[in-house]
Amino acid sequence: MWPPGTVRLEEKGIHVGQDVILQPRPTDDPNDPLNWPAWRKYLNLGLVCFWVAMVAEFINAPTPTWGPMNEELGFSYKVLNDSYAAGCAALGLGSVLLIPFALKFGRRPLYLLSTLVQFAVSVWSAKMQTVVDLMLINVLQCFFASLAESIVQMTIADVFFVHQRGRMNTLYVWVWLFATYLGPLIAGFVAKGQGWRWVWWWNVIIFGVSIFAVAFGYEETKYIPLSVTSGPSEADNREIESAPGAGDEKANSFPKKPVEDIGTAEFAASPAVESAAVITVGTAVTINRNIPQKTYWQRLALFTTTPSSRSSHDSFLRHIYQPLILLTTIPAIAYAALVYGILVGLGDVMSTTMSTFLPEAPYNFSSDQVGLMHLPRMIGVTIGALITGPLSDWWIVYISRRRDGVYDPEVRLWCVVPFLPFIPAGALLFGIGLNNQLAWPVIAVGLALYNVGVTPVNSLIITYLTDSYKEIIGDALVGVTLVRNSFSTAFIFALTPWIDRIGVKYVLVTILLIACAFLSLFGVFIRFGKAFRERTSSRYQFYARRQYKERSSI
Repeated sequence: MWPPGTVRLEEKGIHVGQDVILQPRPTDDPNDPLNWPAWRKYLNLGLVCFWVAMVAEFINAPTPTWGPMNEELGFSYKVLNDSYAAGCAALGLGSVLLIPFALKFGRRPLYLLSTLVQFAVSVWSAKMQTVVDLMLINVLQCFFASLAESIVQMTIADVFFVHQRGRMNTLYVWVWLFATYLGPLIAGFVAKGQGWRWVWWWNVIIFGVSIFAVAFGYEETKYIPLSVTSGPSEADNREIESAPGAGDEKANSFPKKPVEDIGTAEFAASPAVESAAVITVGTAVTINRNIPQKTYWQRLALFTTTPSSRSSHDSFLRHIYQPLILLTTIPAIAYAALVYGILVGLGDVMSTTMSTFLPEAPYNFSSDQVGLMHLPRMIGVTIGALITGPLSDWWIVYISRRRDGVYDPEVRLWCVVPFLPFIPAGALLFGIGLNNQLAWPVIAVGLALYNVGVTPVNSLIITYLTDSYKEIIGDALVGVTLVRNSFSTAFIFALTPWIDRIGVKYVLVTILLIACAFLSLFGVFIRFGKAFRERTSSRYQFYARRQYKERSSI
């Protein structure tokens, strides 16, 4: 039997490119998000991307306002750096406490709640007066903004198929990073032209519009099959009393009968998790017209709650600690967390050092000029995204055809390799340029090159994780987010004394060496990633059965 993540994308013997097998397999329910028409899928994703853009902008827009805030309110740059670090800590903690609610009650209430909180905090930011205000604003805003780093991949996995996820995750990463850099650029001009408080008054206006867009436009993507009326059965509970070891093959719940004997109907009723078995069924999906479609107002229900069981209380609480177990026992999750964390941490260090050094001599940049330095980052992100998204989805189908239609998630990782040299080249050019006070175009080119490399790496490592462990992706991404923000928090808190001791160039070189050590392990996962998935398959299935009953219950 195949390990989790390995699926058949094309049938043997068909004309090349004629059909792609839909993975995961849709149901016959017209309300299944996998069966939605394309316009509904893209409208939903468009609203999510708009929400992501606003959240990312809010997190990063303050940096061009640091100079004016320093002058008006007397906040030191160390205090401002510490407020950024406090926000990073809240980003890591927020997902741990909020994602269990998304798993239990659906994605929609979390998107709406986060938007409401961002609106309220925008008003507070515009009226800020004290350091306490500054710290609490960063912590509260980032706590709810943390959802943008984990819930979006859950939404993409709910709605899109394996052969589409590369483009969708690349779109998400592009929106996140583009807004991360566009926010400070716009904020710089607003701070100079209207005053720094108007950065937040504009956020009040736009988040006010966002509340209505999310409330009346975003549909719930969590799908509960009609057959699911209760939580785990007593047999399920007995089966998961104790977790299996990573190598315990007896606990592996793959189907034991030959693949050829499993018919489509039996597959539709099977509790096996996505891609646990080799299923070669056709691409056509027959919709059961006897199942009524939900009305518009039904689709906008505030909660989509998984039916409770006697163990529902434990089921909810364990999603708080399960991410830590998965993080430390499944290699791909740990590796994704390290790569994502070190690259985002390095990017955050570049942002804060730029905001601190460029307003000083010899550059003497104004707030709008500091904002304009994010333009090369936006260019780099866009170049990386335009290449990576279409390339990775085309590549996996192409390679699968050469392997009798079989797809392994490690195939995507080959697309990372051409972009790896851009990361050290860009970071070194930025660090040396800033340290040696070289002309600003040198720093700008370094920022652009770094982001050409980072965008493909981040989007592909997330897609690799989603393809490999779709049924536990919520818990997995909580672990990734926790590590990712731990790097940023540690680096930013230590940044000021660290730079004072060894200089900005060597700070960046040190972080870059750590990043290169992590990135070099891509070759290990390209070569041995499938073996890792095989060895941890029983653990994956164990935790997949502990999830709230959604598609895997079919």
